[in-house]
Amino acid sequence: MHQLEREIKQLIVEVTSLEDIRPDDIDSEGPLFVTGLGLDSIDALEIGLALHRRYGVTFPADSGQARKHFANVRSLAQLIASQTRKEG
Repeated sequence: MHQLEREIKQLIVEVTSLEDIRPDDIDSEGPLFVTGLGLDSIDALEIGLALHRRYGVTFPADSGQARKHFANVRSLAQLIASQTRKEG
């Protein structure tokens, strides 16, 4: 899971063009939006698209569930791991 979290952090930095932030600076359990990294809904769409392209992951249409998965890096990693286990 730690490797997957590192990959997600790298992807977030690349997709959102975060300046002065390295993947290692991102706390796996820290919030991604508003108080955390300060990402917004456009960033969420870009991250979701990048995760779909890389891992084939799909996100629930329910916005409450999507918010839960986008809470932090660890929750994204758990979603990806659960969906890839179902496929394999």
